[in-house]
Amino acid sequence: MQANPSLFPGWPCKPDLSLELGNACSSRWDSVWRKMKILEIGEGWWGLGEKPSRSQEDETIRPFQVKTSDKEIQDLYLRLDQTRYTPPLEGAAFHYGFNSNYLQTVVSYWRNQFDWQKQVKILNQYPHYKTTIEGIEVHFIHVKPTHTSRDQIVRPLLMVHGWPGSFYEFYKIIPLLTGPSSHLSNSEDVVFEIICPSIPGYGFSEPPHQQGFDSIAAARIFHKLMQRLGFQEYYLQGGDWGSRITQNMAQMLPKSVKGLHINMIFLSKYGWGAMLDFLLGPYVPWLVGLTREDARRMFPVFKHIYHLLRESGYMHIQCTKPDTAGCGLNDSPVGLAAYILEKFSTWTDKSFLNMEDGNLERKYSLDELLTNVMIYWVTSSIVPSMRFYKENISQDPSSAPDSKVDISVPTGIAAFPNELLHCPCSWAKKRFKNIVTYTYMPRGGHFAAFEEPDLLAQDIRQFVKKVEHLN
Repeated sequence: MQANPSLFPGWPCKPDLSLELGNACSSRWDSVWRKMKILEIGEGWWGLGEKPSRSQEDETIRPFQVKTSDKEIQDLYLRLDQTRYTPPLEGAAFHYGFNSNYLQTVVSYWRNQFDWQKQVKILNQYPHYKTTIEGIEVHFIHVKPTHTSRDQIVRPLLMVHGWPGSFYEFYKIIPLLTGPSSHLSNSEDVVFEIICPSIPGYGFSEPPHQQGFDSIAAARIFHKLMQRLGFQEYYLQGGDWGSRITQNMAQMLPKSVKGLHINMIFLSKYGWGAMLDFLLGPYVPWLVGLTREDARRMFPVFKHIYHLLRESGYMHIQCTKPDTAGCGLNDSPVGLAAYILEKFSTWTDKSFLNMEDGNLERKYSLDELLTNVMIYWVTSSIVPSMRFYKENISQDPSSAPDSKVDISVPTGIAAFPNELLHCPCSWAKKRFKNIVTYTYMPRGGHFAAFEEPDLLAQDIRQFVKKVEHLN
């Protein structure tokens, strides 16, 4: 009898593939890998001009530090001081977007109290590096465990952010994963060596100079990064675009991926079975493989569709004409802040729409939020980050190469209740063929590592310990 995932969070929802699949070097599974459909890795060049025919790419890994000049800060202050505001409609809260009354409060804090140099020191507390891959500089942080003992197992973990986030999203969760578990048991403990890259075009990674840089290209670059760091096997974790990129990595080189943990699922094909789920799910969820918790999160379906439409207008712009809107955001720090921070309100909890301040400071501090905005501002990365949508969604996602390849590496899924879309385990099984853990998280939204680092860290550890047979 299969356990009900809603009663046992973290329980495997598809036990038909053994956890032994996680041992990529096992000869028993070599024949399995050969039969699996693999996403073609391909090759790319994203530097300026044509790819040099014979020059050897510089593969050195160079230390990097976040720095900002006084001139840049004075220019920022001048722009903040000259901002024009449009008064909000009475009682509009966040229903029309970022409330301009509260926006003035945020900008006043940014101009008069926010200490960017203090935040730069926080950013530099972890080692930063750059290396050149496929013609562009790729930025990443690399954090090793604080200390290890004989009963601790160290595993490399690549963590990939999304939009409108950055590598900074992981600063709260890094110490929770690189240090010993706070829930030690008699079994061995696992700690992580963390690698957090900036997606090319985001933050301190150089933007691609050629068209066509999509999640598959990013996945290939990050595999090359891990190999350059000397890792032959590693775990992956991601949400938002990071989820799609790490899924592509698992499809490309499954023998290198010991396990994949995600907190958002991209499914391009639902099929007729999903229609049946929508029809019967609200009344007899168990009949179509849904749990009561699935039904609670998915229905009434039209309410959730309306919420998704309301929150996805930005996507249509970024999938079609990102440079047009982006030029204004790149020129105005206040416009940039409103555009980005609105997502940290409504994507954290849809009910925050009803608050005049978007309830932003309930889950985050203004220092944290403005640090993420500043990463976009000082790097002028908002336009290339928006282009990533056009490169990935300008064509039918169901016809993309990765949509035809299942994911067979051990997979852990953390389903947060306030995520934009809920994907039941029964749907996830159609693509993920070796789900080790599927957890209904008790709280949290889209920016899981930033918002609920303790919950996410605990779920990652639980997943990896199952893959490593430590439970």
